[in-house]
Amino acid sequence: MKRRASTFNIVSVALGLAFLYLPICILVIYSFNASRLVTLWGGWSLAWYRELLHDDAILQSAWVSLRVAALSATAATLLGTLAAVALVRLGRFRGRLLFSGMVYAPLVMPEVITGLSLLLLFIAFDVDRGFWTIAVAHTTLTMCFVTVIVQSRLVTFDRSLGEAAMDLGCPPVQTFLTITLPLIAPAIAAGWMLAFSLSLDDLVIASFTTGPGATTLPIRIYSEVRLGVKPIMIVFVAIGTIASSLMAKRGAAQRERAALGAQV
Repeated sequence: MKRRASTFNIVSVALGLAFLYLPICILVIYSFNASRLVTLWGGWSLAWYRELLHDDAILQSAWVSLRVAALSATAATLLGTLAAVALVRLGRFRGRLLFSGMVYAPLVMPEVITGLSLLLLFIAFDVDRGFWTIAVAHTTLTMCFVTVIVQSRLVTFDRSLGEAAMDLGCPPVQTFLTITLPLIAPAIAAGWMLAFSLSLDDLVIASFTTGPGATTLPIRIYSEVRLGVKPIMIVFVAIGTIASSLMAKRGAAQRERAALGAQV
């Protein structure tokens, strides 16, 4: 029996969506404001879009953030996938509790504690802080999220497929590369996208581990808040969020059609 949505549920969903997305919509509208003050509407203008193309500081910070996010997401995906395989396939090995605790610690640990710990670590080893220290810090932060996503896929994975391949003479490494890896690829891709997004969004840990010449975009925007941040940046964030959502929905629809085709 199909349930009809009540008025209370519709109003609750509408208020929740408004709470989440109405501020973003307002910022997008004000990105076309000719006035620099958000309390004063000066008419429609593309001045902030033109200024962004000539703002070398913002563009340089965005380039640093993209490079850090791509590098840390890739490293976190590789390490997180290996950690997930170890936790699922190796069973109860010696040191499992300590290993899983170290992997999942960034999930529950405040970012301030993580950033301060990494800062003290880099100081103890006399490492110059900059691009690479931010990348290492973001890899530490995001690896646990990749591990959780891939591990959840491996738990529901049909291991009989790999066992059948090894029974037919396929080596374990080749079995993983040809059987397991393609089947868990959507989870790995989702983990990479989440790690990439978290790295782009991070401010606290990057502020502890950054150095001269490695200012990320969140740090740059935060430093310019007192002078009036350019609202144009929210447009690009919104576009990226919408594109990511559409890609996720398209992938889910394709997997659903593939599953229906397999059942037929």
